[in-house]
Amino acid sequence: MTDDLLTLAGDAVARARKRGADQAEASAGDSRATDVEMLHGAIEKLEGAEGRRIGLTVFVGKSSASVSSGVFTSDALDRLAETAIAMAKLAPPNPFAGVADASQLATDFPDLDLVSKDLPDAAQLQEMARAAEETALAVKGVSKSGGSGASAYDRSGAMVISNGFSRASRRTGVSVSVSAIAGEGTAMERDYDYSSTVHFSDLRSPEAVGREAGERAVKRLNPRKVKSQSVPVIFDKRIASSLIGHLLGAISGSAIARGTSFLKDRLGQQVLSKGVTIVEDPFRKRGLASRSYDGDGLPIKPRNLIDQGVLTTWLLDLKSARQLNMAPTGHGSGPSNLHMQPGGKLADMLKAIPQGLYVTEMIGSSVNGVTGDYSRGASGFWIENGELTYPVSEITIAGNLKDMFLNLTPADDLEFRSSVNAPSCLVEGLTLAGR
Repeated sequence: MTDDLLTLAGDAVARARKRGADQAEASAGDSRATDVEMLHGAIEKLEGAEGRRIGLTVFVGKSSASVSSGVFTSDALDRLAETAIAMAKLAPPNPFAGVADASQLATDFPDLDLVSKDLPDAAQLQEMARAAEETALAVKGVSKSGGSGASAYDRSGAMVISNGFSRASRRTGVSVSVSAIAGEGTAMERDYDYSSTVHFSDLRSPEAVGREAGERAVKRLNPRKVKSQSVPVIFDKRIASSLIGHLLGAISGSAIARGTSFLKDRLGQQVLSKGVTIVEDPFRKRGLASRSYDGDGLPIKPRNLIDQGVLTTWLLDLKSARQLNMAPTGHGSGPSNLHMQPGGKLADMLKAIPQGLYVTEMIGSSVNGVTGDYSRGASGFWIENGELTYPVSEITIAGNLKDMFLNLTPADDLEFRSSVNAPSCLVEGLTLAGR
């Protein structure tokens, strides 16, 4: 399968070069996926999809254009190349456009174990979704299902560039999720759980997912409001990764090149508290975002984006690196497999808080990437004398990310459940807007 995709991508590049493109790159992909959604035991969606597409980018001088197609006849590939070149000739030039030099290309491709030996079929996926939902409904206090689902995919891709890069890869994935609703009438509360892995054998059981969703929903019943005040806030590990997400936006090459980041002048400086290290590990076995090269065909490597609070790098693809006159960092496809290293015990962190907020859900977002101003709706549990007491809702958390990062302390409950992971995080001195 991957050999066919390499041939297809290479053919598209050759046709583009023959018709006048100075440089060209093509990506061909083949995917098979099955998706099941269920509500109260009835199937709401059962969908299987198979598809193959090719994308072609051409460069004529410093101008470029990209096109794609799902038709692969000789005439169709000729038209694809001709259309791309005609569009590129009309596009404005970009002094930073173009493919990488051959000397920059990735040459080492470790085995990342990204293909499951088996994947569930449609019948198995139905049973997984059903089991997750039934287990959630069996939790005392759960009144309704918000829906459950299970899916599996098998994707192959190939990338060929006129600078000599040619590589194919394959990955699989499987997931199960459920949403549970507790309570009745206007006093209902909802929560969820999920599991997503590369290998079917690594997936959490549907029953464990359903039980977690149900128990979390019940704990949220009868929430109270709290008065506006400034208190310590702990972000639960399920949502603490959102803080890493805001950091990534602030250190992306495009934001730095445009000068639109609140961290634009902070490379090599302390931007988080000294106990915080954020690791990127693209070579993690079975990682949800593992890869051995980026979207420009450049090498990538494990690194600490944040090392004991110090910002060590921008996230530079080829274009932004040229704009900044720096070396690319292998982030042409974005970062891969990020996690914040764990810190002190969560239990001790809670005990030290006389009054505070433990956030389990974020709602909406108002984050200014230029200034770092932060304001988001939230719900969770009130901390009283070091213990979680009653659920709270209808709260807005406000602060500035520059201050929040410098006053952040990670806990010890890190779990690897997605491509960006963090333990629960304590942030001191945030402002709560309540009643």
